[in-house]
Amino acid sequence: MVFAVEIIDLVKFYGKVKALDNLSFNVREGEIFGLVGPNGAGKTTTLRIIATLLKPSSGTVRVFGYDVVKEAEEVRKLISYLPEEAGAYRFLTGREYLEFMAKIYRMPSSVVEEGIKISGLGDAIDRQVRTYSKGMKRRLLVARTLMIKPKLAILDEPTSGLDVAHALYVRNTIRKYAKEYGVTVILSSHNMLEVEYLCDRVALINKGRIVDMGTAKELLEKYGVKNLEEVFIKAIRGVA
Repeated sequence: MVFAVEIIDLVKFYGKVKALDNLSFNVREGEIFGLVGPNGAGKTTTLRIIATLLKPSSGTVRVFGYDVVKEAEEVRKLISYLPEEAGAYRFLTGREYLEFMAKIYRMPSSVVEEGIKISGLGDAIDRQVRTYSKGMKRRLLVARTLMIKPKLAILDEPTSGLDVAHALYVRNTIRKYAKEYGVTVILSSHNMLEVEYLCDRVALINKGRIVDMGTAKELLEKYGVKNLEEVFIKAIRGVA
């Protein structure tokens, strides 16, 4: 079986600090997979390695069968990555930014209209990005990530800092594209309600290791609690 993402004994050092400690998990094709853990647990490092932006110290990472180190160019053709701190060019309009990103991905101009639709920005799409609120910018960035319909979308804190309305819009958009177009999604989030709503499976990571994994229902039943926040706390403390 070829997984969307396959990670085997992944290790990453920053100097003498071990950020990832023999990390292993798989993401199935077509699922929304959540990576959850405290700050410094290794979530962003993992996503950056999957996105070919960092090289592992050791271990194996494959995306749809392609090795992220040896076959990085093939991997990049299949993915779209949205970092937590991503930005857009301030003096371009939203439309111009999407047109620019379509060219970067070597996609037809038709994807721009798809991106405009995803963003839900209406007439504001023809305003400069510097006039946008944080929520509007994030919607634009989610649009450029999904408009190309990648085989794998990598989303680091996709709703970080957004108000309730904007966060709900982004979550619904992610879910729609995953289900309608078969886009596999791997995301990190500190919002447990978001994770429970969006994710088919969840991996709990701490100190560079997976401490537990399963569907939200499986984890709730295992830990005998009513929400994923309690699961998160018990799992990190090693209480099952």
